Amino acid sequence: MFYSFIRVVVRVLVYIINGKPSFEHTERLPKGNYILVGPHRTWFDPIYYALAGSPKKFSFMAKIELFKNPVLRWILKHANAFPVDRQNPGPSAIKTPVRLLKNSDLSLIMFPSGTRHSQDLKGGVAVIAKLSKVPIVPTVYQGPLTFKQLFSRQKITVSFGDAFTVDPKMKLNEAGFKEIETKMQAGFDQLDKEIDPNFHYVDPKTHPQAWFFTLTQFPTI
Repeated sequence: MFYSFIRVVVRVLVYIINGKPSFEHTERLPKGNYILVGPHRTWFDPIYYALAGSPKKFSFMAKIELFKNPVLRWILKHANAFPVDRQNPGPSAIKTPVRLLKNSDLSLIMFPSGTRHSQDLKGGVAVIAKLSKVPIVPTVYQGPLTFKQLFSRQKITVSFGDAFTVDPKMKLNEAGFKEIETKMQAGFDQLDKEIDPNFHYVDPKTHPQAWFFTLTQFPTI
């Protein structure tokens, strides 16, 4: 109930702040549960991923530090988020999403790089997908990268790629992880080119001047 309510509230807010986003290739989303994966480019891209995948409901991984505040902890839990210790991830980092994917109607939004400031993909997606036996859907976000840029009404686009599954016989080793990472990255690259052939992501934290280039890269709506 809370998730549905907050999704409506957030949808209205983001439409007021930035306008109507473009959600492309929603027909590619599988029936049933799946893992929606994408490069983590801004703190609010999971919000747009969840809106783009509506009416499907999603669970999220959130860093454990956010759960220390009792008010924020209540909000996160009721928004289907669960804590993960990024420094010392335990078995629950795998068991919790697998259980949700297998035993609930919640899909999972996951960022293989783990943080917004790393583009290196990790193997957690492959493990969760194999154990839960659900497909992986590559997804990308293009648009504002900072909260300030949201108010510029720079166009936001979320696009979904073709789903793929992890072979049940695939070994969970370096070679297996590399195979899945390659498929995900190829999906991200293809989607980015479909949206804008000239797109190039620049982390605004490491390149503070990047706000200018991202603002001039897209037309306003």
